[in-house]
Amino acid sequence: MEENAVNEMRDRVFTEGKKFGRIMMVYNSAIKEIRTKLEVLNDEFQMTWDRNPIETIKSRIKQPMSIIEKLKRKGISIDELGLASLNDIAGVRVICAFVEDIYTVADMLTKQDDIKILECKDYIKNPKPNGYRSLHLVVEVPVFLSDRKQPVKVEVQIRTIAMDFWASLEHDIHYKKNVANTKEVSKELKKCADIIYATDIHMQNIRKMIQTEESEDKA
Repeated sequence: MEENAVNEMRDRVFTEGKKFGRIMMVYNSAIKEIRTKLEVLNDEFQMTWDRNPIETIKSRIKQPMSIIEKLKRKGISIDELGLASLNDIAGVRVICAFVEDIYTVADMLTKQDDIKILECKDYIKNPKPNGYRSLHLVVEVPVFLSDRKQPVKVEVQIRTIAMDFWASLEHDIHYKKNVANTKEVSKELKKCADIIYATDIHMQNIRKMIQTEESEDKA
């Protein structure tokens, strides 16, 4: 290959890489916007109700190769328009203590006038066949750059500590190779998911009992 052709290819790779990096920076900025909103809401809730509905907040940007592979599977062009068609490039996971806190957090977040709800999937009221439970939201949040305001999609998953524990273990087990009796394993995982959800509800009811007693003592 001639030196000019090599230099031209190198420059093109550099330019495309820099462009992709800028796009990822915008998605990362969207994550920061969502995290900040959630942290402020959590602090306000603490001041008002003397407790935090949010235990932890996790976030991630989808890896470049995962993005490219997903676009190829969907037959979508690998460009800025193709990237915009994906909902899960930027992800935020919110971990709550109690089931009712999930809906409280979702309501507080989506009521903000600069948040646009694009999609809502309630896998708590309607769990997946394997037992998976979580509330999934795809929202659009504005990112303010030096020359423009850009709306960016962020997938927000909200679940309890117990639901997150189950999902993490299920993921590890599901992707193990050469697992014998996969049907039996799936059946047992489903049982665990149901037990965990029942425990979530039981713990929530215990908290309500304590709150009722505290209210009666103050009266």
